[in-house]
Amino acid sequence: MEAAAFDAGVQQPEGEENLIEAAKQIVKALGSGKNLTDDARKILADLGTQLSTINIISEDKDGDIGELEAQLDAIQEKIANWEADQSMIWDSGPDEASEYMNATLEAQRLIERLENCFPGGGGGDDAGRRDLLSRGHDVLQMAMARLEQEFTNLLVQNQLPFERDNIASFRSSEDDGLDFNSFVSTGDDLEDPSNRDSSVSRSWEELTIDMVHPDAIPDLRDIAELMFVSGYGHECSQAYITVRRDALDECMFILEMEKLSIEDVLKLEWGSLNSKIKKWIRALKQFVRVYLASESFLSEQIFGQLEQSSWSVCFIEASKGSMLQLLNFGEAISIGPHKPEKLFPILDMYETISGMIPDLDSLYASGAGSCVRIDCHELQRRLGDSVRAAFLEFENAIATSTSTIAFAGGGIHHLTRYVMNYLNTLTDYQESLNYLLKDHDRQNAVMSPDLAPSTRQEDDASGEPAADDYATMALHFRSVTSILECNLDDKSRLYRDPSLQHVFMMNNVHYMAQKVKNSAALRHVFKDEWIRKHNWKFQQHAMSYERATWSSVLSLLKDEGNSHPGSVSKAQLRDRLKNFYVAFEDVYRTQTSWIIPDAQLREDLRISTSLKVIQAYRMFIGRHTNSIGDRHVRYSADDLQNYLLDLYEGSQKSLHNPHRR
Repeated sequence: MEAAAFDAGVQQPEGEENLIEAAKQIVKALGSGKNLTDDARKILADLGTQLSTINIISEDKDGDIGELEAQLDAIQEKIANWEADQSMIWDSGPDEASEYMNATLEAQRLIERLENCFPGGGGGDDAGRRDLLSRGHDVLQMAMARLEQEFTNLLVQNQLPFERDNIASFRSSEDDGLDFNSFVSTGDDLEDPSNRDSSVSRSWEELTIDMVHPDAIPDLRDIAELMFVSGYGHECSQAYITVRRDALDECMFILEMEKLSIEDVLKLEWGSLNSKIKKWIRALKQFVRVYLASESFLSEQIFGQLEQSSWSVCFIEASKGSMLQLLNFGEAISIGPHKPEKLFPILDMYETISGMIPDLDSLYASGAGSCVRIDCHELQRRLGDSVRAAFLEFENAIATSTSTIAFAGGGIHHLTRYVMNYLNTLTDYQESLNYLLKDHDRQNAVMSPDLAPSTRQEDDASGEPAADDYATMALHFRSVTSILECNLDDKSRLYRDPSLQHVFMMNNVHYMAQKVKNSAALRHVFKDEWIRKHNWKFQQHAMSYERATWSSVLSLLKDEGNSHPGSVSKAQLRDRLKNFYVAFEDVYRTQTSWIIPDAQLREDLRISTSLKVIQAYRMFIGRHTNSIGDRHVRYSADDLQNYLLDLYEGSQKSLHNPHRR
């Protein structure tokens, strides 16, 4: 029974021969059709060749070794003829390429027959078979080397150019973003981050493009399959990896990503570094969402019919170098000094890599890609740590900012503008910043419970519960403004004049309150109660200013006690009026150089001051006009009212001529 089964396996049944012959006739009939495409004709030709090979092998299983040698000679001649020709086979046309592939396939199957159909033994034919098998391997190796060259040439010649139009479109949208340095110098001109162009933070749709001309994909796939089946998969993979790695390096070059070491990055000046960070953000988004996705698709197109690991390994090995170049730059930024001005670029980097993590986890999902996945998550963690460190350094910089010279005119200190515009800009990163600060506070609570800020939902310093969604960030922001107010209070003490101290504090607290009030995002964080509290604060400073400046001046116009006008001598009245003029002129000379930048606040203070001064002056002149005499009255009430309009403009003036302004 066993012998019979073996013979059946060796000797082809007549029915099977008839089936193969019928299949060949069908293929021949189909191939004669006039409406077939080139691809269909190629498929039918390959199928006919395979059927012929099956027939040849079947007929020769019991044949003489000489016939096998003759077959190998014919195959070797075809392959050797192309070796003598320096031109590329696939450049000569589809017929020549198909003929070479068929010859290589015949060699592979002949070797397979020699290895499987002659299980060894003894006899004189055994040595001949071994020699024939060795020759077959040499021929196949020659063919595989040529196919590797053809595969490489097809990849290189059909590589599509980098899409520069995509880069232009990508830059135009990203460059609409915030200049990280602008808020320091211009401050008030910044728009509310909530109103910024949505294109800056919009999610990029995944865009898969053709990296290699689609017409070349079937040929590349056929070569790869034949090389893998023939045991030359490693050579094919390495050829692919080398070509595609170079192509992705070219992508990185056009994306303007230089190959810099960590040491090179750390040596860069901030202006140059900031520019490179912007390029990095653009490059990472486009490289991952467009080029890595497309590269992965290309690998799957060519190697997807093989085992899963083949195409994923090819993709990973081809792209890993470029990806690590991007990650190394990010790592260099994360370990650099954490200055406050770097917070915004680092936040953008953090949000960018965080947004890319799902894509990268998917692209590098296999075991071979674990090193890239780990490095991506590690960079995200490092950048998050850098964000926290830069924010805490920002708080510390406010607390330690000192001055030895009073700020001219009592206006809005540049530190106040810096801090409030800094906070306003940070609101564009609410989710990320709140998460990172909450994580930091949680870690502090574990290590030092007494020192960590409370994140419980309870009334904070503003008297109102913090917002549930951004509670942690709200607590830190209010802490920053409290630190700022303490610093401003210290700076106000540099003024010798108590009136100017109050003007300075009034200006700066008013600026803080208005900044929060006029920003929807800041208002959401600080809440209305905080605004009301700080409105009350600057109003208190305004009243304190009026008392400090005008109480002593207006006291000269008040009658002492309930004394009758006639009980005070004319000389005393004239002296009091003269002293009032001297005091008023001194205030005018001094406070015209002071500045209240906000027009509405300036107007409100002028009106309040004018009501008090002009009313007191009119009452005094009206009660004592007969005793004083017209020649001792230097100014009318309207004159004084007009002079009060010159105050707080930041341009010093004097009243040299009492009848002309």
